[in-house]
Amino acid sequence: MTAVTRGRVPHLTALLSLVSLALVFGAAGGVIPQTAVPRPPAWLLEAIPTVNVLLSLTAIVTITTGWRAIRRGNVDRHRLLMATSAVLFATFLVLYLYRLVVLGGSQPFPGPDAIRLYVYLPVLAIHILLAIVCIPLLYYVLLLAASHSVPELRKTAHARVGRIAAALWLVSFSLGVVVYVLLHVIY
Repeated sequence: MTAVTRGRVPHLTALLSLVSLALVFGAAGGVIPQTAVPRPPAWLLEAIPTVNVLLSLTAIVTITTGWRAIRRGNVDRHRLLMATSAVLFATFLVLYLYRLVVLGGSQPFPGPDAIRLYVYLPVLAIHILLAIVCIPLLYYVLLLAASHSVPELRKTAHARVGRIAAALWLVSFSLGVVVYVLLHVIY
């Protein structure tokens, strides 16, 4: 697996990114039929946003701690924390997409139009844009990490791309928390 992946990191990154983004846009656009997934009990559907914000907050901690670990030279801790962050993100995304498909798309903003126009929509747009940009960056650094030894990894773009990916990921997760607060706490 490692030898196969090593030479194909850019191609695998592109393929995985396209598949992931197709699923996201398909779920968000209502292209995936509601009958494609089982209908959950109402309490579970209502719990998903809260579970997702807890996953996001936990991911913020693991990304930040993982970043600090690698700056201190602790590669094993960094790998564990970043792998945990990736699992948290994947879990978040599966729950988010499941809820989107079940509901038939995203829900409207329930607050005042001025807040929707000048606060909610800009925050949501930046959150979504960063999440889209992060997907190929994350696949790229994860595939590099999975297919190279630590000494080999130092000769790749892993650290440079990883810093960018982690920074954008942190901002995206943080803005996702703001979106949650606006949708489920304030309004």
